Amino acid sequence: MPELAEVARIVHFIRQHLVGKTLAKVQAQHDDIVYGKVGTSAAEFQKAMQGKKIVGAGQQGKYFWITMSSPPHAVMHFGMAGWLKIKDEDTYYYRSDKPADKEWPPKYAKFILETKEDPKTEAAFVDARRLSRIRLVDCPGDQIRKYTPLKENGPDPVADKDIVNEAWLMEKLKSKRVPIKALLLDQVNISGIGNWMGDEILYHAKIHPEQYSNTLNDDQIKELHKSLHYVCSTALDVLADSEKFPEHWLFKHRWGKGKKNHPTTLPNGDKITFLTVGGRTSAVVPAVQKKTGAVAKEVDEDDTSANSKRKRTVKEEDGSDVEEKPKLKAAESKKKRKSTVKKEEDNEEEKEVKPPVEAPIGRRRSTRSRK
Repeated sequence: MPELAEVARIVHFIRQHLVGKTLAKVQAQHDDIVYGKVGTSAAEFQKAMQGKKIVGAGQQGKYFWITMSSPPHAVMHFGMAGWLKIKDEDTYYYRSDKPADKEWPPKYAKFILETKEDPKTEAAFVDARRLSRIRLVDCPGDQIRKYTPLKENGPDPVADKDIVNEAWLMEKLKSKRVPIKALLLDQVNISGIGNWMGDEILYHAKIHPEQYSNTLNDDQIKELHKSLHYVCSTALDVLADSEKFPEHWLFKHRWGKGKKNHPTTLPNGDKITFLTVGGRTSAVVPAVQKKTGAVAKEVDEDDTSANSKRKRTVKEEDGSDVEEKPKLKAAESKKKRKSTVKKEEDNEEEKEVKPPVEAPIGRRRSTRSRK
């Protein structure tokens, strides 16, 4: 899922290839979820963009926008698997050799933009899973963040670095009693932090993701603040190109879960384990991330097998641990986990919708799958 750093990458490409250019042609594909769920239609989007000049682009966390020469402006987020492609440009934050990723027009395009200038630029917003959102916001271009949906979200740790200071973070943590990982993922608190960035931040801060936010001491909050800005700024500096991330980052070594011949360990031998916090799978390094206060629950971290029974304990107020017997058999638990609906970035819960059978914009295409 595109997070703060990945969205910053696409804003960079929009500014580089689209800002200052006029849209000679706009094609929008009807989608009553991607557009309709936020009160916009493809026809309205197409009419609002056609013939306008793109004068700017910006970001707040996982949301980004394209500022037009006159209102309304396009405000978007990518959901789980959306992205903005620019023809003949390497906008992706990962390397792909699949021919389908290079075909144009791309499959599952929600809109395609074509500029008037020569040489022309073509850009397409794609989303096979239909969890992204595209909306129009009618307001002055420099006031977008004061309108829905951005006004309901928390500050961006990069764009609003002066707001997200140590004192602000301390007040935020002390005012809530939730697992620290869940607090970081809640976009109402801080915009842009997703699963991998949250894990990376907590790893460098040496904080366990399950620990309640209001149990962190002043030194831990200081380290968390330092780690938050370090991870965010470093990832943005390389435009989310993971090949350029530091080798000692957890990100470089966390992707071996469940894969043969892919040990989940760091170069120094520290083991990476996995547990669920805030509805998301979290990568944790127990040798570094110790529990120093009350936690929501505890999971036997020596056991990472998806099919094995887990010993769980509940932390009582007096600090004692009471064993909680598993309520479901392994197969039932696995089935339940698969049916869980994850929370959207914009704090809406949406069920995953299969892509409709539709003719892609521009020309008919085969049903060849894409990444």
